[in-house]
Amino acid sequence: MFDVNDFILKKAKELGFGDVVVLSHETERRQVRFANNEITVAKNWHERKVELFVELEKRVAGTSITELSEENIEKTLKTLLSNLKGMSPKEDYYGIAEGPFEYRDIPETFDKAIVELDEPNEYVETAINSALEEGAKRVAGVLYTDHDKIYLTTSNGVEGFDEGTGIEISVRAFIGDLESGHGTNSSRVLKKFDPEWAGRKAGEIANLARNPEQGPEGKFDVIFDPLAFANLLSYMSFMTSAYAAEAGFSFLVNKLNEKVASDIVTIKDIGNLPNGYGTRKFDDEGVPTRETTIIENGTFRTFLLNHSLARKYGASTTANAGLVMPHAWNIVLEPGDYTREELFDEVKKGIYITNVWYTRFQNYVAGDFSTIPRDGIFLVENGELRPIRNIRVSDNLQRILGGIKGLTKESHHVHWWEVNTPVTTPYVLVGDVGITRAMK
Repeated sequence: MFDVNDFILKKAKELGFGDVVVLSHETERRQVRFANNEITVAKNWHERKVELFVELEKRVAGTSITELSEENIEKTLKTLLSNLKGMSPKEDYYGIAEGPFEYRDIPETFDKAIVELDEPNEYVETAINSALEEGAKRVAGVLYTDHDKIYLTTSNGVEGFDEGTGIEISVRAFIGDLESGHGTNSSRVLKKFDPEWAGRKAGEIANLARNPEQGPEGKFDVIFDPLAFANLLSYMSFMTSAYAAEAGFSFLVNKLNEKVASDIVTIKDIGNLPNGYGTRKFDDEGVPTRETTIIENGTFRTFLLNHSLARKYGASTTANAGLVMPHAWNIVLEPGDYTREELFDEVKKGIYITNVWYTRFQNYVAGDFSTIPRDGIFLVENGELRPIRNIRVSDNLQRILGGIKGLTKESHHVHWWEVNTPVTTPYVLVGDVGITRAMK
C-alpha cells in the first residue's frame, strides 16, 4: 500500500496541491452472528481503501478511494482539484504536522494468534452457554475479529505503519419478551478476551429482570452500568473536538479552565492505551499518539486539537488529528474508591440502568439529551433490586457530569456499535437524574 500512497502523493504534487495526507487501510474482518442459541451467519471481508486529504492555497477537501487503479486515482485527484478551485480559502488553516516522527510499539495491540485464529465459533459457544447457565432462554449476538494495517504518507515528510488486531463480542440474553440483558467484551489480544464474562453478565441481567413493572417518573439517584455510561461518554469524543466547538456542537464552548464536572471526575483520551480498542501509533497527520487530560478533577483543561487548530489557538497538537476533525481514540473516566457493593449500598431509593440506546441531543450547546434504557432496568431500594421498564433519561450532559457522586474501583473497556469511540469507565452513581416515561 505504500506504493499506492507514493503514487497518489506524486500525482498530487504534479497537479499543484500543497498539503497532502494519504492514509491507506488494509482490513481483514470476520463476523460470526448467532441467534436462538445457534450460529446463523459467518462472513469474511477483505478491504483496501485510501482516505485522502488535500489542500490548495488554503482550500481543503477530503475523500475516500476504494477503486485503487491508477486511472481512478488520477481521475479522483483531478476532480478534487476542480472542486477546490471553486471554493473559498479557509483563512484559518495553518497546515499539517511536519515529520519525520519516531514511533514506539504499543503493548497489546497486535496478536498473531488472532490473525491465525481458524475457529472463532468456540468463543461464541462459550458465551451462549454461560448466558444459558445464568437462566437465559435465548441468546443472540455477534462476534468480530479484525486485522488492520494502516499506511500513512504525507507531503510533510511523514511515513508511518501500524498493524493491529482485535476480537470483540456482543451478547444479548432473553427470558421472554420483556426480560433481556446485554454483555460485551473487547480485546486486542486473544489471551485477554473473555466471552464467558460477556455471556454470563447478559444472562444474569436478563434473569434478574423477570416480570418488570412500569417505572417511576421524577428525579432519582441513578447507577449507570459501564455499558450504559460508556454510551454517554462516547459523545465526549465529538464534543471535546475543537472542530465541534467552532461549529457550535459542544456544551464546552468558552469553558476552558472552568468547572464542568464533579471534583471526582477526571476524563482522559489515551491514544496509546495498551489493549485499547481505539489505540494507534499515530494520528492522521502522523503525530505519535499520547495521553491527554481533558477534564481534571472536574475542570475542563483542553479541547482535542490537530496541528492547524493548535496553531490557530497558540497551543500544541494533542495528537488527535482526523482527516476531517480531531477526535478521541480511547476515552477513559478514571475510577473511584467504591466497590460495586458499596456503591449500591449508597442508594436508598434510586435506579440501576444497565444499557441505553437512541441517545439524542436536543441542544448540543446546552448539552440537553435524552436516551432510552434497554435490557435490565431496576429500582434500587436499600440495596435490593426490583425490575422496571418503559422509562427514559431526560437530562443534560454537563449536569450529569456535575452530579457524579461515586465511582467504583472496577472499570470496563467498552466498544460496540452503540459505543463507536471506545470508553473505559467504572460504575457511576449520579444524583437527581431526570426520569420520564418512555413511549410504548
